[in-house]
Amino acid sequence: MSTLEIRDLHVAVGDKTILTGVNLTVRAGETHAIMGPNGSGKSTLAYAVAGHPKYTITGGQVLLDGDDVLDMTVDERARAGLFLAMQYPVEVPGVSVSNFLRSAVTAVRGEAPKLRQFTKELKSGMDDLAIDAVFAQRNLNEGFSGGEKKRHEILQLELLKPKIAILDETDSGLDVDALRVVSEGVNRFREGGETGVLLITHYTRILRYVKPDFVHVFAGGKIVEEGGPELADQLEAEGYERFAKASA
Repeated sequence: MSTLEIRDLHVAVGDKTILTGVNLTVRAGETHAIMGPNGSGKSTLAYAVAGHPKYTITGGQVLLDGDDVLDMTVDERARAGLFLAMQYPVEVPGVSVSNFLRSAVTAVRGEAPKLRQFTKELKSGMDDLAIDAVFAQRNLNEGFSGGEKKRHEILQLELLKPKIAILDETDSGLDVDALRVVSEGVNRFREGGETGVLLITHYTRILRYVKPDFVHVFAGGKIVEEGGPELADQLEAEGYERFAKASA
């Protein structure tokens, strides 16, 4: 069973320190929610773990099943079993959804899936997420609405089957129907208990569909409080003000 261990992680952007010592362990079968105000470092954590070059690791470790992913390139991290669903998925002109997904699946599995089998997997995944079949031939995310981009992020998640999924504000910009569909996709991914999920969000609305085992409050670049699902309800009622003041 896989485990992601983040140990005393410090991260800077340019000369500004953003993360000031993050400690977090996510095991297969667990769903962790990270909540906190804007600017607290939640997305920085996601992108630093995934390997975005903008973020400089100044201290700490990130271990996936004992291997330090900070020594890996971005593609090596993906092949090792890390997945990041971005808050703002990028457009990739000239690359169709189908070709992109088949290339990604090939890279992760180590061999190209047979075309007939892949087509079957892709169609099943698109049907589950209520994605029109014509999107398979469209350029990746080009001209997609916010909700369509997020559904395709979850389609990638379901096809790639990573060990640990980091979902950065997947609920951002979704209407009620899209939120339900996307949440159902996340829950399908969690079935079987062989994967872990780190869900970053401002609000509790997605947590009504995707039930977390643990909730962590981020403020001032680190985790300042931890608890169970009830902590999310407390945050919804009281907000983040006391945490922001304490970390100032």
